[in-house]
Amino acid sequence: MERKKTKKKRTKSAMLNIILTVVFVLFTVLVFRLAFVQLNEGEMYEKKLNSTNVKEVRYHLPRGKIYDRNNQVIVDNEASNIIVYTKKGNETDQGLLEVATKLSAYISIKTDKITERDMKDYWIVTRPKKALKKLTDKELQNQELTNKERYQRQLDRIGESDLKEIGNGEKKVLAILREMKKGYAYTPQPIKVEHVTNQELARVSEALNEIPGVDILTDWERTYRYGELFRSVLGSTTSREEGIPKEKLDGYLSKSYSRNDRVGKSQLEYQYEDVLRGTKSVTEIETDRIGNIVRTHEVSAGEPGKDLMLTIDIGLQEKVEEILTAELINAKRNGGGAFLNKAFVVMMNPVTGEVLAMAGKQIEEVNDKWVATDYALGTVNSSFEMGSSVKGATVLSGYESGAIQPGQSFLDEPIYLLSTPVKKSVRTMGMVNDLTALKQSSNVYMFKTAMSMLGKTYYRNMKLPLDSNAFETFRYYFNQFGLGVKTGIDLPNEASGYRGQGGSPGYLLDFTIGQYDTYTPMQLTQYISTIANGGYRVQPHLLKEIREPQMEDQDPVIFQSVSPVYLNRIDMDKQKVERVQEGFRKVFHEQGGSAASHFNKQPYKSYKIAGKTGTAQSFYYDPELRKTYTDKPTNNLTLVGYAPYDNPEVAFSVVIPNARTNSHPISQKIGQGIMEAFFEDDDQDQHE
Repeated sequence: MERKKTKKKRTKSAMLNIILTVVFVLFTVLVFRLAFVQLNEGEMYEKKLNSTNVKEVRYHLPRGKIYDRNNQVIVDNEASNIIVYTKKGNETDQGLLEVATKLSAYISIKTDKITERDMKDYWIVTRPKKALKKLTDKELQNQELTNKERYQRQLDRIGESDLKEIGNGEKKVLAILREMKKGYAYTPQPIKVEHVTNQELARVSEALNEIPGVDILTDWERTYRYGELFRSVLGSTTSREEGIPKEKLDGYLSKSYSRNDRVGKSQLEYQYEDVLRGTKSVTEIETDRIGNIVRTHEVSAGEPGKDLMLTIDIGLQEKVEEILTAELINAKRNGGGAFLNKAFVVMMNPVTGEVLAMAGKQIEEVNDKWVATDYALGTVNSSFEMGSSVKGATVLSGYESGAIQPGQSFLDEPIYLLSTPVKKSVRTMGMVNDLTALKQSSNVYMFKTAMSMLGKTYYRNMKLPLDSNAFETFRYYFNQFGLGVKTGIDLPNEASGYRGQGGSPGYLLDFTIGQYDTYTPMQLTQYISTIANGGYRVQPHLLKEIREPQMEDQDPVIFQSVSPVYLNRIDMDKQKVERVQEGFRKVFHEQGGSAASHFNKQPYKSYKIAGKTGTAQSFYYDPELRKTYTDKPTNNLTLVGYAPYDNPEVAFSVVIPNARTNSHPISQKIGQGIMEAFFEDDDQDQHE
């Protein structure tokens, strides 16, 4: 028995020795391993412990300026001070709240953008004990509930009475906190941009040591030197508070923009965003593992945006807008019609496509006074039936299709078609050739040109055949002049006009006198330019040059110049174009011409204008009510022209929709005014 006990003791002792030996060996291996790591890899781990993070921060530089063709600044930048907050990346909600509370004592801030969710989040942060009571003991102890689910239940149970605890003072703090949280680490986030007073700047400047992360930076605001003049075409930029529109965010972020960057949001500011924006300065910020800045290094100084020189003559633009406003108001006072409230003018170099002025005015009665607002964009995005001003395209289409020959005559007489109201010219003219038809604006000549294209000769009570190809033939030729297709102007959202629906042969006759399809004032100007320059459809453009950022008293350095772009050459002989040019000259300079009574006298006669008048019967359409007033017909009044007719420098269109017949002189009065303004400016330029 004793032998068994002794044997057991020896066995236990042996096992214990083995265990101790194993432990000793393992401990020895561990010591050697630690020694190895310390000696061979200690430096590496020490570097990791003390390693830093490097982040690039980008700062805004001024946006490019915009000049007119005479080097007058139209759009500039004005420096302003803004208050910003820069996160380090390791702040707690409580830390942010403390900074926001301190800053609220030094600045005023709007609270109108605070949402209910903002209020609830703030209530939970500032009232943790009350927030905890929004959860039951069971919910607090339930391990299956996530923190996110608990937080959502707290939000759901915060009522109106809870939110009423947040007074105006706390709302100021919340408004600041809301802006602070939008920012990204080491990137300045604007807290107050607009209406920062000198007193606020002084108070914040003195307290910068007490409010870590807050700073005062220089920002740039867009200023428009001429107020509302040409404003709708210049466009606008987003505010710093708006930042990049959500629907365009991904595209801009892919180009290294930040979310709160200001960008062009409309028209020229948007069209040339890539040029105007410039490049940001880049600074490397190195931080330790807890977020403290240990080093800064400027990588790139950046570059302000490039400047734009436009083709627009801002002095001419101003005069044109004044003329439009004055004539619209005069027409309204003299019975121009209830629906007459808009007028448009486009002036362009017919050889280069440079747009010299594009103006639109819309008037309304306010407190018994007529007030005009800028509607220049209507020249590219509003379309109308233009009437007889397009007859030059009709005659040239007739030539080219073989329907008529230069010099061919037709009898201008009332046209009686089967089951169709009588169609005629303003007056019965007898036998007229193509030149007289243009000069006196014969509708019947155009009707018979269309009939000839259909293979028919007119006789009383005839029935015209249906031929959809005739529509397409006419439209093919009209498109070559720019009528019914986009002009290609460097603006977004250009309209192409509206094609009349239906293939009735009667509509084809209406088409030939500009009373079926609709065109924009810019298309009308491209059309008359094509005739003026001998048959080349030139693309209108507003950009003349891109320049390097220009310093004071420094000659401009041109980065890129815009050359004329010819979209097509019309499929017509030069002699045929010249014949229409002669018809257009007669309109203004010979007795009986539809514009001669206004222009065949000094000083307008000396300008040597050629072109065409137009009147299209129409009906007023109210876009807000989506209603067409068919019981109250109106007239669209148009005038197109170019001058001098032997060496054209300017082409123009005047469009006045929804006027009454007795206000017809308004289009020609506007034409007189803009020609006088152009040639006065031209004379001044030659004498300078």
